[in-house]
Amino acid sequence: MRAQPEATLIPSRVVRLAALTLLAAIASAAPLSRHLAAQDATPLSLGRTLSGSLSEGDTVHYTFEAGEEYYVLGEVDQLSANLRVHVRAPNGERLGDSSGPGRGIERFDARSSEAGTHTVELTLVDDDSGEYAITLLRLEPLETDPKKLTDQLMARFDGDDTPGAAVQVWRDGETLYSQAYGMANLGYGIPFATDTRTNIGSTSKQFTAFAIMLQAERGLLSLDDDIRKHIPELPEFDQTINVRHLITHTSGLREFLNLIRMTGRRLDRGDWIDRSELIDIVQRQPALQNEPGAEWNYNNTAFGLAAVIVERTSGQDFPTFMREDVFKPLGMTRTMVRPSPLHIVPEMSEGYTPGPDGFLQVGDLGGAAGAGGMYSTVGDLQTWVENYASPRLGSAGIFEEMMTSYVLTDGEESGYGYGLSVDEQRGLRRVHHGGADVAHRSMLVYYPEINAGITTQSNNAEFGSAVAYELAAAFFADAMDSEEAVAEETAGGDFDADDYDPGDFDEFIGRYALDEAPNFILTFTREDDDLHVEATGQPRVGIVPTSDSTFSLTAVVASVTFHRDGDGAVSGLTLHQNGDHPATRLADESAEEPTDLAEYAGRYFSDEVETFYDIVVEEVELVMKQRRLDDATLEAGQPDTFSGGGFTFRFERDRNGQVIGFYLSNGRTRDVRFGRMR
Repeated sequence: MRAQPEATLIPSRVVRLAALTLLAAIASAAPLSRHLAAQDATPLSLGRTLSGSLSEGDTVHYTFEAGEEYYVLGEVDQLSANLRVHVRAPNGERLGDSSGPGRGIERFDARSSEAGTHTVELTLVDDDSGEYAITLLRLEPLETDPKKLTDQLMARFDGDDTPGAAVQVWRDGETLYSQAYGMANLGYGIPFATDTRTNIGSTSKQFTAFAIMLQAERGLLSLDDDIRKHIPELPEFDQTINVRHLITHTSGLREFLNLIRMTGRRLDRGDWIDRSELIDIVQRQPALQNEPGAEWNYNNTAFGLAAVIVERTSGQDFPTFMREDVFKPLGMTRTMVRPSPLHIVPEMSEGYTPGPDGFLQVGDLGGAAGAGGMYSTVGDLQTWVENYASPRLGSAGIFEEMMTSYVLTDGEESGYGYGLSVDEQRGLRRVHHGGADVAHRSMLVYYPEINAGITTQSNNAEFGSAVAYELAAAFFADAMDSEEAVAEETAGGDFDADDYDPGDFDEFIGRYALDEAPNFILTFTREDDDLHVEATGQPRVGIVPTSDSTFSLTAVVASVTFHRDGDGAVSGLTLHQNGDHPATRLADESAEEPTDLAEYAGRYFSDEVETFYDIVVEEVELVMKQRRLDDATLEAGQPDTFSGGGFTFRFERDRNGQVIGFYLSNGRTRDVRFGRMR
């Protein structure tokens, strides 16, 4: 479960590209010049603190020397300046960045990919000038021992002034490593421990799916049941939604967190959500977003309804059912479903996110039961996953079905089973699910072929849960293909990227619209020898060639393959990330600029979400205004389509060409109609 607006709003089925959205924001931007003047930078030395100041428009550079596989950790004490920190490799590639609390200590770390002079770049987040002090805390070879590597990569989250994290690794029933870092509660100075209860967000979806399967095994429901059999007050749509559609993200229902954000409610500021709203939201939905079973669209609404079905088939509320029928039988004594953000969770970690003058304690999302809202520990999650291999609760068939990719009606695999993502990592089958509440982060990864797994937890919104994959590769290297073998297979054998002529990329430069979501456009560009791709509403990401027509993204696990038509012209591509996503090349012209912005201006209202939007013209720009959301400038895209503020506005005209409304989308929820009032 993800707090909005964190999940930045990619189109429906391509919500599977969430990793691209989140990591691109962290790891990409236009690179520095390869020839940064030495006089423009100040050398850093280990343990020495340097002071400085920044004014509006300034950028300050520091340098340090690092080997090819090095780890660097530093901190900036923001005495009176709110800073953004970027770490860049010698070739200008961004290795990492941080924009933490606006005052006090802000930590940054990075791993070098090549030897040479690296750069730390400081800029102001806001326009207020101020002073700071910067210190290089660690500069050392990247550890090769998995346990030492874990401690190294967790160093940024360790200490008595930062929200913390916990990691646990196991194999064949043996715990290989278990360690906690940093603080569970900054207000009371309570350290994070391996038995600290932590909100695991969407990692809990597998538990909800299991509860449904357990009830099915008991004969209390069927996965093929119409969901209205158990929740008759839901509307009767043109197509039937069955229980299986709920736990595979294929129901066609609107995603309630995205929908609620459209109303102006600020989930990032603690606005209340009640579970009862889920049914009301579905009752107001005029039609399904897709035919059930035909499209994968990550959906918290569906899992919330699945929890309701568990309640109605068991006669127990969901937290009680999970405690009595799942947690207790497995001995998971430190796990519980939090009924609401007002309920007490003993010995829990508080969630923290960076604020303007330090970390903010932000609480949990409401209405989360079934989709999230579960507190657990790294130890209990090991116990849970070990039940997959040797079931003490539920049959082996349940877990095999949960870990099998659902097949859509067109025959394509979704890459998702029942509450679990399924794929491979370096030749090894991988089953996993991440989670994010407002500030808590979680990742649970299981490798069934070797009966091994890893889980990470954190109460720090800046924590990158995908580090679990990197640590798993270190602990389970003997069971995975080597990076060299994977690179060779990806590259198609003998291809040498160093021999690639960047000028050959020019025929691929242009804009490509995903067939399944035409407003989601990938734009490919070249600057000298540097190749980039930029997705709609996201920063640029570097790409590198793996053959004469395939390229890998440098910031995330994704790649693209370009295609030619019968005449040899480049006509499209396929984006490979959690599935294959075809895209069609657009004409070379830039986004179409409307001749008269005033024709879109007006007040609009949606009956479905009972919300007003004002679209106004300010100077020469179209601006979105909503009572509780920040104003956002709208950028033109395809005809009558604009994007801004995390939304896509597709305007509607009548037979006379007059604008009469728009359809609003933000990724998992799309085409909510707003009619023009004036």
